[in-house]
Amino acid sequence: MGQEQPQLPPTRAIAPDNALRAKTEGWFEYLVKAQPHHTDYGGVVWHGAYLTWLEEARVECLRSIGIDFAELVKVGCDLPVVDLSVRYHRALRLGQSAVIKTRMLEMTGVRIDWDYQMVGLDPQVLLLTAKVTLVAVDRDKGKIMRRLPPTVKDALVQLSR
Repeated sequence: MGQEQPQLPPTRAIAPDNALRAKTEGWFEYLVKAQPHHTDYGGVVWHGAYLTWLEEARVECLRSIGIDFAELVKVGCDLPVVDLSVRYHRALRLGQSAVIKTRMLEMTGVRIDWDYQMVGLDPQVLLLTAKVTLVAVDRDKGKIMRRLPPTVKDALVQLSR
């Protein structure tokens, strides 16, 4: 009979590149573009526009795992920002696009910590880094919840993996 083809080793035999994984694994990416209403008269994006984009990225990340923010509100749960830290590295300008990368860092009880990086598309330059902490609040009582709703907690546990 014919010659046998050489077999590749099973994928578990290939050593993972942990340095690469640490930089890319777990990030949700959200594309933004600087429009005139985001900028000052000089065409530089206003600092507050970045905060809106961070929230959009976080809401879309949650939606991607099955958590619809509007549904959360309907069942009486809100996730307000209680802590925010932003470092502006470089300005985005009118007409430029960028990618906001976000990931959940840690969930401790009803406290949820998020991490962000914003990078330009051409060249891929770091524009912003940020950290945000959310806390689950009962909308009707106006108080911090004792625990996250089970469906939210389960989805967030999946996001953290």
